[in-house]
Amino acid sequence: MNQRPKLRSPPPSSAASSPSPPTSPNLNREKAKTIIKMPRKSYIKPTLVLASLLAIFALYTFLFYTPPDYSNNNSNLHNKFDTDYSNVNKVKIYMYDLPRRFTYGVIESYAAARGGKPVQNDVLLKYPGNQHSAEWYLFSDLNRPSENRTNSAVTRVIDPEDADLFYVPFFSSLSLVVNPIRPANANGPADRPTYNDEQMQEALMEWLEEQVYWKRNNGWDHVFICQDPNALYKIIDRVKNGVLLVSDFGRLAHNQASLVKDVILPYSHRINTYNGDIGVGNRKSLLFFMGNRYRKEGGKIRDLLFQVLEKEKDVIIKHGAQSRESRRAATQGMHTSKFCLHPAGDTPSACRLFDAIVSLCIPVIVSDYIELPFEDVINYKNIAVFVDTNTAVKPGYLVKSLRRVSTKRILELQKELKKVFTYTLNSFF
Repeated sequence: MNQRPKLRSPPPSSAASSPSPPTSPNLNREKAKTIIKMPRKSYIKPTLVLASLLAIFALYTFLFYTPPDYSNNNSNLHNKFDTDYSNVNKVKIYMYDLPRRFTYGVIESYAAARGGKPVQNDVLLKYPGNQHSAEWYLFSDLNRPSENRTNSAVTRVIDPEDADLFYVPFFSSLSLVVNPIRPANANGPADRPTYNDEQMQEALMEWLEEQVYWKRNNGWDHVFICQDPNALYKIIDRVKNGVLLVSDFGRLAHNQASLVKDVILPYSHRINTYNGDIGVGNRKSLLFFMGNRYRKEGGKIRDLLFQVLEKEKDVIIKHGAQSRESRRAATQGMHTSKFCLHPAGDTPSACRLFDAIVSLCIPVIVSDYIELPFEDVINYKNIAVFVDTNTAVKPGYLVKSLRRVSTKRILELQKELKKVFTYTLNSFF
C-alpha cells in the first residue's frame, strides 16, 4: 500500500491574515519604454535548462522567509534545503512593473466587491488569504530589498538585458474570484464599475504583446503564475510557450503544459498549524476527511469513498464547505487523527494535502494523476501513503490496511512529515 502508483500523464482537457503589502521599488518605466536597440543574443534557451532555472526559483520562493531553527533536525532533506547560495550562479529574474490594475488593483477590486473602502496607499492593502496565495508571496519576495535576499537562489535584476527569465506578476487566481457569488455591496453605489476577469486577461496580453522582450521570442522565457485551475483560461493558448507555475495539470491540455517546462507549486494551507510533537497519544481517530463530497471529473471518487468509509469505526468523514467554522472543525479533526484522506478534487490536487502536512497527519493520497511540488527534493513515499483509486474503494480495504500500520511506522512517517513541514510550509506560509 505504501508504494506509490506509477504516475501517468493527466487525460486531455477540453478546454489567516496576510502580511502587509511591500512597497514597490521605483522602477525606471521610461527606460523600459524607450529601449529600441538590443544585442541580438539568443534568449531562446533549451526548455530543460529553463525548467531547471524555474524549479530553483520556485523552490527558493517556497522558502523565502526566515527559516526556523534547524539544529534539532539532521537529514538529507536538511542538506538539500539548507543551501548556501552565496557562491553560485543565481537565476536572474526581471519582474515586469505591470500597470497597477494587474496587481494592487486586483486586491482593491476584491475588497470593493465585498464592501471594502478605498485606501490611500497600497501599503494598506492586504492580499486576502486563500489557497492560491503563492502569487502574492512571489510578488512580495521579489519586491524585498536585495540586502534581505543575500542567500536567495535567485536575484532580481532591474535591467532586462541581464535577465534569464521575465516574471509577469499578474494576480490571476485572485482576479478569477474578485466578484463574489453573493455580492456584499448589492445595495451599494450603482455606478461602481463591474470587474471582468476576461477583460483583465485580454488587457494583460495587449500590454504584454507591446513589450520588446515578449516580442523577441514570443514569451519562451516569460513566467506566469496560474495556480487556480481556471486562472488565465481566456489567454492560456497565448501564454503556453512560457513557463507556467501551476497547482496541477488537471485542466490543461497536453499542448499547453508539461513537466518539461512548467513547475508545480504547493497550495497555501488553510488550517492552523499543529504545534505539538510527533506521537499517537492524542490522535484517537484512525482516518479523517472533511470536504465537499460531490466533485466533478476525478473528484467523483469522493462520493465512492464516503460510501465505503462513513460507517467505519474510528473514521471521521464529513461533508463540509469552505467557511471559518469548517476550518476550525478540520483543524481539530486533522490534529487528532493519525491519517488524513486526500482524494482528488475537481482536479488531481487540493490544498488538503498541505493542511495534513502542517497537522502532522499522514496523508493518504487517492489521486491517480497527481503531480506533487518539488518531487526531486521531497520523497513523498516517506511522508504519505499512496493508494490507487480502484483499490481504495474496495469495501474494507483502506481501513484494514491503515490499521496494520504499526505505531513505529506512524512515528517514522510523522518524523519525516515534521522535517518537510519545517523546511517548507512553515517557512513559506
